[in-house]
Order: sequence, then C-alpha cells, then structure tokens
Amino acid sequence: MKVAFIGIGTMGSWMALNAMKTGCDMTVNDLRKEAAKPHLAAGAKWADTPAEAARDADVVFTSLPKPADMEKVGLGENGLLGAMRPGTAWFDLTTNSQSTVRRVAARFAEKGIHVLDAPVSGGPPGAKSGKLALYVGGDKAVFDRHIDLLKSIGDQSMHIGPIGAGIAAKLAHNCASFTIRMAFAEIFTLGVKAGVEPMSLWHAIRQGATGRRRTFDGMGDQFLIDKYEPPAFALDLACKDMMLALELAKELDVPMAMAELAYADMNEAVRRGWAKQDSRAPMKLQKERAGVEFKSTEEEVKRTLERD
Repeated sequence: MKVAFIGIGTMGSWMALNAMKTGCDMTVNDLRKEAAKPHLAAGAKWADTPAEAARDADVVFTSLPKPADMEKVGLGENGLLGAMRPGTAWFDLTTNSQSTVRRVAARFAEKGIHVLDAPVSGGPPGAKSGKLALYVGGDKAVFDRHIDLLKSIGDQSMHIGPIGAGIAAKLAHNCASFTIRMAFAEIFTLGVKAGVEPMSLWHAIRQGATGRRRTFDGMGDQFLIDKYEPPAFALDLACKDMMLALELAKELDVPMAMAELAYADMNEAVRRGWAKQDSRAPMKLQKERAGVEFKSTEEEVKRTLERD
C-alpha cells in the first residue's frame, strides 16, 4: 500500500513511523524537511508538496495544527484535491472543526475521494508507543478496509459515525478533560483551606466512587507538584480544542456553562503569558483566587499512588 503522511511534527512524526512498520510504501511532507530525517532513514520518500506526496498514494494521512491548515492542504495550491485519485482515502488526524471537515469532505466526494476525520487522543507518549485512541468519522467500509493501518497508529481505533462524528467525540473528550481539571482545582483548594493535608486529601478523593475510576491520577503529574514545563499538552493548543468544542456546542444550541468558565480561565492564563506551559496551567488561577499555596514533591506523589 502506498501511503502519504503530511505533517510530521510532534505527533505526526511518531504516527508516521509506526505506520511504516506495516511495510507500506511511505512518502512524507512537512513545512520543514529536517523533520523527515528519521522517516527518510527508515526508507520513506520525501515530497516537496502535499500534492506530490498524494499523487500516487492509496491513502493519505494529515496531522496538522489547525482547521485552516487542513483546509489549505486539501483545497489550496499544490493541495490534495487536484492530486488524489478517485477511490482513495484521506484520514485527517487533526483536531478539526466539524463544519470545516464536512465542507472539505463534500468537495472531495464530488471526485469520488473518501475523507474521514480521525482525531487522536493520547498525546506524544501515546503517539510514540502506539497507544492512541483514534476517533474516526466517515464511511464505515473505508474505515474497515484500512483498519490494520489505523491500528498501527492507535491501538484504540474506533469508528464513531458519519463524517464529523470523530471530531465531536474528540472535542467532547477534551472539553470534559479541561473542565474536570478546573473543577478539581476548586474542590482541592476548598479541602486544603479547610485544613486537610494535600496528600491525605488527594488519597481520600481517589478512594471515592469517582476517584476509583482513576480520573484524578493525572493531577499528580503537574498540578500537585506545581510544575507546568515542559508541557505534555500546551495551553495554546488546549485553548484551540476548547474553542472548537464551544463552537460546536453553539452550533447545536447546547449550553456549556462549566466549559465557558473553564475556557475563560484558559484565556486568562494565556494573557498571563502561560500559553506554552502545560494545559493544566490555568489551575494555578484557582490557587491564587483561594489564597492557597501547596507544592508536593514527585516522591510524595509516587508514594501516594503506591498506597492503593
């Protein structure tokens, strides 16, 4: 199978390398040719433009920063529309806008080309290990036909529904994640201000009904140790995802009061200059508002996790 992979940044680089393990014939393209060094060393070919990469491809993957980038790669000069053949498939791994991907997919459908939205969840560690969730929207038969290739990228590759459904699932997942973090900051500052020692409070919360689902384990990575750099997922990217989720909610007339509050804090954190810190950085605002300070050590976090 001939595969084109466009966008080999932090996430795309590992996903492309994992896809190559299937033995496919890979061609890569990116704004920076130096990003392709590991792929070229592994046997991939380089293309100067998306069109050149896709011209002979059976399937195309794109992993891009924003919806506008996806639309440009698809419909712009030297883009995919004029290069891909009827019957081929394009899986867009970008966390996209539902309206954008549907609009682009409609243009490609006129030429008999399948477009599927396939945003991922798992971050750079998941991209490297292959332990990613792929939320795929689009033609189920096309999904099934490429399932082995998709599973080489993400072990949890799932068909969600028609075009745009994958994006809705990913945005719902991320919106929940970002909102829960802010709620956690509220309840944690409450408990600490009421006199509970942070590690004891964290242990107690984790042993409750919700905590046993491991919802709170991730808080030990950055919030509890008050360390937000280097980011696991940068705040500016999180703001983009939250904005897309709220735009979708507005389109569907779904009230999102908690998400709006969380988004307001995220934007305030960006104004504070924290855009390149981790997406948990806005949680610092709640500590500031409550007049509470705490900072646990990584060893304390480890010991608390081992108390289960």
